[in-house]
Amino acid sequence: MRWIKTQNKDNIRLIPVEEIDYFQAGDKYTLMMTAQGESLIKKSIKELAHELDPQQFWQIHRGTIVNVSRIENISRSLTGRGVIKLRKRPESLTVSRNYLHLFKQM
Repeated sequence: MRWIKTQNKDNIRLIPVEEIDYFQAGDKYTLMMTAQGESLIKKSIKELAHELDPQQFWQIHRGTIVNVSRIENISRSLTGRGVIKLRKRPESLTVSRNYLHLFKQM
């Protein structure tokens, strides 16, 4: 997959996947975060996990997929979960224990 299609009213935008910071599952939609802002897409996290390049995007939680190239650092919380800080983003993302093995190879 090279592009993600988003729709806002009558406008359709094609966003290159390398510009995406992360995806977060919502109720019926998935929130896609980029440096330019956020967009809703109609694909589920499960669908995205199968379609995105596993070398570039890692699922870090049941409802979150992150662009690996955007990771600034990862630390461990007191509860044993990982916490990811992304470059140029104020929020932190939680890595569930089921996905911590991805970071042992780093």
